[in-house]
Amino acid sequence: MQEQPRTPWREDLPLMDFIENQELNWDYVLVCKSTSLDSTEEQKRGHYFSVLQKKGFRIKKVRDGKVTFYGVRAPKDIFNKYVRLLRNPDKGHTSIEDPVSPTSRIRIVHFILHNTAVGFKGKEEKLQDLINAKVFEAAFPLHTRKDETREGLKKSWARWRDIIYVQPIEEIRAYYGEKVALYFAWLGWYTIMLLYAAVVGLIVFFYGFAHFDNSQISQEICTANNTLMCPLCDQNCPYWPLSDTCTYAKVTHLFDNEGTVFFAMFMAVWATIFLELWKRARANTVSGWNLYNWDEDEEELALELINDPECVIKKHEHSYWRSMAVLLGAAVVIAVLIGIAQALVIYRVVVTVSFMRSSCEFVREHANTAAVMSGAVLHYLTIVIMTKVNRVISTYLCNLEKPRTFTERENSFTIKVFTFQFVTHFSSLFYVAFFLGRINGYPGNYVRIAGQWRLEECHPSGCITDLFIQMCVIMFLKQTLSNFVEYLSPYLSYKCRLVKERKCKVRGEDGSEDSAAECWRANYRLGAVHVFSLFDEFLEMVIQYSFTTIFVAAFPLAPLLAFLNNVLEIRLDAIKMTRLQRRIVPRKANDIGIWLQVLEAVGVLAVITNGLVIAVTSDFIPRLIYLYVYGPCASKNTEGINCFSGYINSSLSVFYTKDFENLTQVLQSPRYTNIAECRYRDYRSSDDYSFSTQFWHIFAARLGFLIVFEHLAVCIKFVAAWFVPDIPQRVQNSNLEMKKDHLLEELRVIERSTEV
Repeated sequence: MQEQPRTPWREDLPLMDFIENQELNWDYVLVCKSTSLDSTEEQKRGHYFSVLQKKGFRIKKVRDGKVTFYGVRAPKDIFNKYVRLLRNPDKGHTSIEDPVSPTSRIRIVHFILHNTAVGFKGKEEKLQDLINAKVFEAAFPLHTRKDETREGLKKSWARWRDIIYVQPIEEIRAYYGEKVALYFAWLGWYTIMLLYAAVVGLIVFFYGFAHFDNSQISQEICTANNTLMCPLCDQNCPYWPLSDTCTYAKVTHLFDNEGTVFFAMFMAVWATIFLELWKRARANTVSGWNLYNWDEDEEELALELINDPECVIKKHEHSYWRSMAVLLGAAVVIAVLIGIAQALVIYRVVVTVSFMRSSCEFVREHANTAAVMSGAVLHYLTIVIMTKVNRVISTYLCNLEKPRTFTERENSFTIKVFTFQFVTHFSSLFYVAFFLGRINGYPGNYVRIAGQWRLEECHPSGCITDLFIQMCVIMFLKQTLSNFVEYLSPYLSYKCRLVKERKCKVRGEDGSEDSAAECWRANYRLGAVHVFSLFDEFLEMVIQYSFTTIFVAAFPLAPLLAFLNNVLEIRLDAIKMTRLQRRIVPRKANDIGIWLQVLEAVGVLAVITNGLVIAVTSDFIPRLIYLYVYGPCASKNTEGINCFSGYINSSLSVFYTKDFENLTQVLQSPRYTNIAECRYRDYRSSDDYSFSTQFWHIFAARLGFLIVFEHLAVCIKFVAAWFVPDIPQRVQNSNLEMKKDHLLEELRVIERSTEV
C-alpha cells in the first residue's frame, strides 16, 4: 500500500490528498508566504491546522515557491448541527448536498476559522492574531468560476450598460447574503427618491435663474456706483464701490430667493417620507427571506457551541469607568476636529488679506471668493486625512468598550466613526452658515485674531453664497475624486497583479500543475476586503445623505448631484464586488441596522439646520421685514413702485472714517479722496454704532420664524410617519398566515402523538 504524504508540521497526521477529486468545492482559502519547515510561522500553522483536522476539516496544501495556499472544507455534521439548533433557518434555499445555503455555509466556516484558538508557547492565538503576526497573509472565501449566480450577476448587474435597469436583489442575496442585498436595496431606493428631490431642486434653481437679471436687489447693487464700502482689510485696502460685486449679487439670488423656504420645507417632508417608504420597501424585500423571527444572538450562540461545546459564553457587561473614558476620548477628538475647523477660518482670514494686497487687480477684486474656494479645497484635504485618523481612534475607543458580539462592535464603531466624520465634514460649514460675518465686529471695533487679522465679512448681498461655494466644492471633489480613487485603485492593483503573475502556475507538492488551485490564485489576485468593507459603503452614502438634507436650503442642486453620483455608484460597487475584490463574507440581516437610527437623527438635524439657514444665513427675513415694515409698500401705496426699492441702502450702515482704528491704513486712491463716510453690512445707528430698531425687529422675526418653521416641519414629519405604515398590510397578513400554518403543523404533531 502506497504511503500517504505527510504534513510538514505533524508526522502523525497525514496531509489529505484530494488530487483525485478536483471538483471538490472548498469553503475557504488561507494564504501565507512560503517559509522553512523549522520556522516559527510554520510551526504555528501546523498547530492551527491540527486543531481544524481534529474538528473534521479537510485541508489541502498547494505551493508555488513563494506563496502557499491552504484549502479548507468543513465537515457536513457542522451544518447539520446548525440546522437542528436553529430550526432550519435556510428552509427553501438549500440543496440535496448541503443542508444550508452557500452563504450560510461560508458564514459558518468563517466563524469557526476565526474563533478557533491555538496555544503556542503559552500564548493563545486566533486566526486574526495569526494574520497580524504574519503567520498567514490572507484568508478569504472563494468566487467560484462555475457559480451560475455570480455569472448571472456579471451579465445583468456588474456592467455599466445595465445602469438604468432594476437591480437583481434576490440574486445578490443568494450570492452575497442578506446584508449586502439590503445595502443595495436601500441604495437603489434612496436613488429613486433622490430623483423627486432633484426635480424640485432644479425647479427652485431655475426659478432663481429666471430672475437672474430682474431682481430689484441685484439691480440696486449693480447700479450703486456711488455707494462706497469700507475697506476689506486693515493695511493697503481701498474704499470700493458696491457695484463691483454685481455678478456676486446675481449669483446669490440664484440660491437665496422665495423658493428657498419652500424647498427647505419640502426636503424636511421628503426625508421623513423617504425613511417611512424605505421601511415598507424593506418589509416587502425581506418578507420572503424567513428572517422576521431571526435572532442574531441565538445564531452566534449556536455557532459558539458548534465550534466548542465547552466554550465560556460572553455575558453582557457594562462598566461606567470604560464608558466615561470613551466619552472623554470622544469629546477630546471632537474638540480637536473643531479646532481644525477654526484653523481653516484663520487660513481664510490670512489668505484674504494676502489676496487683497496682491498686485494683480483680478485677484484683489475676487479676494473673498478665492479665499473661500481655496479654503474649501483645504477643507476637503483635511477630510481625506482625518478620515483615516478617525477610523484608528474609533477602533481604539471601540476596543475600550469590549463589545460582546460582532453587531455590538459594529454599532459602536459606526456611531463613533460617523460622529467624527460628521464633525470633520460639517464643522466648517456650520461656521460659514451661522458665524461668518456675525462675530467680526464693525469698522472701528473689529474682532481680530492675535490682534492683527480681522475676521471675515459677508458679502453685502448675504452670506449664503459662501455656504453654497463651500458645499459645492466639497461635494464635487468628494463625489468625483473619491469615486475615481475607489474604482481605479482596485482596478489598477488587479491589473498589475495579473500582469506580474500571468506566467506563474500553481503547483502541487509533487511539482505537477494543479488546475483546481488556479481558482485560488485567481481569487488571491483580487483586492482584499475586510470585515467593515460594507461599512465603508454605507458611511459614504450616509455622509452624502447628510449633505443632501442638511444646508440644502443653500444648495438646491445637492439632490441632483447626489442622484447622478448614485446612479454610477451602484454599478461601481457592483463591478468592484463582483470583478475586482475577493468575496465578502455573507452575513444575515433583516434591516440596515444602526444606520436607520443615524438617518433619522440626520433628518431631525436637517430640519433644525435648514430652519436656521433661512432664519439666520439667508436674507429672507430681512427682506420680509423691509417689505412689510420699512419699505415703500409698507404704506399700502404700491402703484408703480417696486416693494424692494431701497432695500440695499436700508441694509447698509454708515461709518464715519474719522472713527477708524489706528491699525486701519486705507490705501489712498486718486478716484476717491477726502472720504468722510463709508458703508458696511449691518443694522447699526450712525451716532454711536449701537444696534438699530430695525435690527431688533429682524432679530425677533428670525427667532419667531425659526420656532414656527421647526415646529411645523416636525409636526409634518410626525404626521407623515404616522400616515405611512412601516409594514404593508400584505406583508402583515402573509406573516399571520405563516404563523397560522406553523401552529396548525404543531397541533397536528400533538394530535398524532396523542393518538399513539
